[in-house]
Amino acid sequence: MEALYHQTNKQVHEVQSYMGRLETTDKQSVHLVENEIQARIDRIFSNLERLEIFCNKEPPSKRQNAKLRVDQLKYDIQHLQTALRNFQHRRYTREQQERQREELLARTFTTNGTHKKIMDVANMLGLSNTVMRLIEKRAFQDKYFMIGGMLVTCVVMFLVVQYLT
Repeated sequence: MEALYHQTNKQVHEVQSYMGRLETTDKQSVHLVENEIQARIDRIFSNLERLEIFCNKEPPSKRQNAKLRVDQLKYDIQHLQTALRNFQHRRYTREQQERQREELLARTFTTNGTHKKIMDVANMLGLSNTVMRLIEKRAFQDKYFMIGGMLVTCVVMFLVVQYLT
């Protein structure tokens, strides 16, 4: 039992060192390191199951101490498993955000879709196509009135400055 315990404890420390390496690994090989860590964790869990069996076979005076040591190993490896899952979740979230960002940057924005949506909403509100065309025509005419008013205002301001100063 002692040899298996020390071997398992050594494997736990190796997994801890791999977890430290996981943060600095490049994007291409991060999957390989994650798979290696998961395989080592699985081996440790199988060793822990064997250690539990050996604990029950220990003499009663040593059994409590052996169970505590095995439970400590279980606790450590469960935390490592959770840390690996958290890292994988953060990596997945980061990759998903990068994909969404790339999709947004690749998307072309047009006003045609907005105009169509406004027309759909207006139709749902019960405005007929004739009324919608009148509104569009009025908006078109208002643009020319605005430009004309701006030009007249500029001309008047020029004349006031020219002749009154």
